[in-house]
Amino acid sequence: MTKQLHHYINGQFKPSTSPKWIDVINPATEALISQIPQGNDHDTSQAISAAKAAQNSWEALPAVERGRWLHKIATAIREKHLLIAQTIVAEGGKTLPLAMTEVEVTADYFDYMAEWARRYEGEIINSDRPNENIFLFKKAIGVTSGILPWNFPFFLIARKVAPALITGNTIIIKPSELTPNNASIFCDILHSLDFPKGVINVVYGIGQEVGQILASHPDISMVSLTGSVQAGIATMQAAAKNVTKVSLELGGKAPAIVMQDADIDLAVKAIVSSRIINSGQVCNCVERVYVHHSHYDTLVEKLIEAFKALKVGDPAKDEEVDMGPLISATACNRVAEMVDEAIEQGAKLEIGGHKLSGKGYFYAPTILSQVTQDMKIMREEIFGPVLPIMTFNTLDEAIFLANDCDYGLTSSLYTRNINYVMKALRQLKFGETYINRENFEAIQGFHAGCRKSGIGGADGRHGLEEYLQTHVAYVEFEL
Repeated sequence: MTKQLHHYINGQFKPSTSPKWIDVINPATEALISQIPQGNDHDTSQAISAAKAAQNSWEALPAVERGRWLHKIATAIREKHLLIAQTIVAEGGKTLPLAMTEVEVTADYFDYMAEWARRYEGEIINSDRPNENIFLFKKAIGVTSGILPWNFPFFLIARKVAPALITGNTIIIKPSELTPNNASIFCDILHSLDFPKGVINVVYGIGQEVGQILASHPDISMVSLTGSVQAGIATMQAAAKNVTKVSLELGGKAPAIVMQDADIDLAVKAIVSSRIINSGQVCNCVERVYVHHSHYDTLVEKLIEAFKALKVGDPAKDEEVDMGPLISATACNRVAEMVDEAIEQGAKLEIGGHKLSGKGYFYAPTILSQVTQDMKIMREEIFGPVLPIMTFNTLDEAIFLANDCDYGLTSSLYTRNINYVMKALRQLKFGETYINRENFEAIQGFHAGCRKSGIGGADGRHGLEEYLQTHVAYVEFEL
């Protein structure tokens, strides 16, 4: 019998009032894993009511006590490390080492945010009046919501939940309908810990229904979404009804610039790592390469050699694979269409360029040369294991090409010249830039984009403060 998941609302597993179910498919085998309810307004409203009822008492706890609860979650995650990782592999097609890393970082993230309990603080501001103090308090926003993607589904639970809870907020999470089973294990953990009821709630369903309610409901004080630009626009439109705060991490089109003085072997290793991670389905992934004309032939040759050595297969059957499948047939078809269109427009296929035969949504690691800046493959997010490469002559030209897109999440530069580094850091219009290394952020940093890559950000102190609002008090007294 197929496993059926239930919402987690007010500390209890609750069947949905909706009669509709959504199938969860293993992208490597196309086998049915489980079913989730297609949550509706009644389910979502119940979760919001539970979170609202729990918020005042949760905020009233000293922050250090809230932090102890986060430490308990982190410990429980580590105890189920392998189970969670295997679940991520089965429903998302991720390699086991990457899934194991995701679980480790998720536990670390809860511990990291718990330690902010004694560190985040308000301010005392100098007044113009001799008998007055001005106090700036940092307070919880209230009830928050987190709408999750499928590519790092377990880590994104922590990225939404941990900063919300340590600052005194409650939260409703909507997992992706493509990868919900890891969230079900998270609910099991909460239940086993007898976690305070209503503080964390999980509702399954589709973004157009549950996500829209979470963004538009008057009792929601902030909605945080990680997803596509289209989902971000829909969320902003829904939130506008109540002028609800939004925090959005959307798409990316990360450029990698390889200068004439770059360490080419280092660049190849880092670019390959940053392109094939999770089969190219990561918003920070290198999506396009600009290489100085003097290194073009060498870089292309070395990248082809590296791509030929990649092993693709079912990560549940072979822990040594470098890449698994794409998340769905739709995703695989979209990547194929973008590659075919680029070839029709004049791009040269160096390697790959086709779906792999048999079960599963596998696409071959692909390199395209002789591309031009006006091609869709250079302007729209691919979200697959495809690497288009073109040349430049000067750093000014490379920066112009890199900035010539709608996105502004991550970028990278390969050079030994500090002047190139400083000029690029001043002029690149991206939230993150990686110098001589792979594209992968740290939990103590600040992961945020600009332009159509989003609003707000996550991680570190700045990510924590997304979940706080200010309250300024002007206090006069007798001298």
